[in-house]
Amino acid sequence: MSGEGLGARAADSGVRLPDLASAVLEAAAAVWAELSPDAVDTPAGMHRRAGQLFSATHSLLDSVCHGFIRQDHAEVERHDLDRAEFINDLLTGRAEPGELAARAHRYGIRLAATHTVLIARGAGITADISHRIDVALAARFGDGNTLTTLRGGELVCISVGGLRGVGAELAHLLLAQLGAGKWQLGIGRAQPGLRGLATSLSEAGSTLDHAEKLGFTTPVLHAGDLLVFPVLLRDREAITDLVITVLGPLRTARGGARLYLDTLAVLFDNQGNHTATARQMHLSVRAVSYRLERIRDLTGYHPGEPTQRFTLHAAVLGARLLGWPEDQA
Repeated sequence: MSGEGLGARAADSGVRLPDLASAVLEAAAAVWAELSPDAVDTPAGMHRRAGQLFSATHSLLDSVCHGFIRQDHAEVERHDLDRAEFINDLLTGRAEPGELAARAHRYGIRLAATHTVLIARGAGITADISHRIDVALAARFGDGNTLTTLRGGELVCISVGGLRGVGAELAHLLLAQLGAGKWQLGIGRAQPGLRGLATSLSEAGSTLDHAEKLGFTTPVLHAGDLLVFPVLLRDREAITDLVITVLGPLRTARGGARLYLDTLAVLFDNQGNHTATARQMHLSVRAVSYRLERIRDLTGYHPGEPTQRFTLHAAVLGARLLGWPEDQA
């Protein structure tokens, strides 16, 4: 058997690489011990024979390690592919339930239990990063309590429902791997059963989608904190009517609706604070007040009026979700 074949066989048998290297060196030492010195051997001859044995041992060790590492990498890739396929089948529910349950048992997943799905998006997320995060989470929370893979360019993590700290730990790992401001994490609610996995996945993805449309830059977003947005979009005709009715008149303003819509969005993001709004928009407080007065003149609504603030805020959120005014006729 070749050195590479020996290394591959050792990897398949679960032999550790240090133990394999030690075995090769021990075999070389045994060969040297069995060499009987020739009567005519000179120091130069002994040196030559030692050099030949060292060279042969070095070549064999290099070949064995190469075969081991290649086989080990292939096994890791097969494992990752199997894991990714299982998670995809688990989240889409395409596989036959009995077969899926058997595969789930292998990964420590109980289909009847409650689970939470977390999704991370970031341009720099790779398969290697996904693998490192999976190993780190398993070490932190235990095998079978988390399952992480790369799915459609997104990092998807399934965690046992009720397990605390997974979101915070995953965020910490993403920060260490990608840096600040280069990723965002959506966390679905804990849901029971196989169907609950798909629901939690959808919630986590929708949370990130809504955050993108609304311009939210918070690194970690919980679906439970953003439940109002699916409610707003559930009746698209109604929210569109609200946006057009309340904000439509802003289109007649000089410069268009966008200028005033952005002012309202920043104002509400700053809890109605005119000074903070002016600072963020690089305006004077007087300019902000002028714009708000123009909004009242055009629409009849003013964010300073308690009875009108909620309507205006809902309309602004609806506009951001719909992409209005760009996507509206």
